[in-house]
Amino acid sequence: MKFLLFMLLFLALPVSASIDAYKFDSPAQEQRFRQLIDELRCPKCQNTNLSGSDAEVAKDLKNRTYQLMQQGKSDDEIRAYLIDRYGDFISYRPPLRTGTTLLWFGPALLLLLVAAILVWRVRRPAAAPVPLSEAERQKLAQLLSDPNNKP
Repeated sequence: MKFLLFMLLFLALPVSASIDAYKFDSPAQEQRFRQLIDELRCPKCQNTNLSGSDAEVAKDLKNRTYQLMQQGKSDDEIRAYLIDRYGDFISYRPPLRTGTTLLWFGPALLLLLVAAILVWRVRRPAAAPVPLSEAERQKLAQLLSDPNNKP
């Protein structure tokens, strides 16, 4: 029994998670750091911010963000530094540039296009019924008058 307990404890060792410990001069500085790593995307995980990623590149970027803060860099300077190295993808709010206009306005344009198509489909006049030819009228009259033809 003791051996089994020892083996379970031994197997649980790799499960321990690392905790990032940064020392800040004030709670406001820590808040600023948390806000920055929440709004920057992990280049490896793609849809996870730096604070939620355990990837090595995310850890490196958190450390670099912390170092830049300790050097007295502003939030905009830190964002610019990271965007220069990793591109606009690293930011959840990419800057408005020629290359990012589709990211910013694409969803609204798509919504407007769908709305325009729906309005056009609803407002267009219904097709006028095509009158029956004489042969079709005779066949219809025959079908309606025949008592053996039941639906």
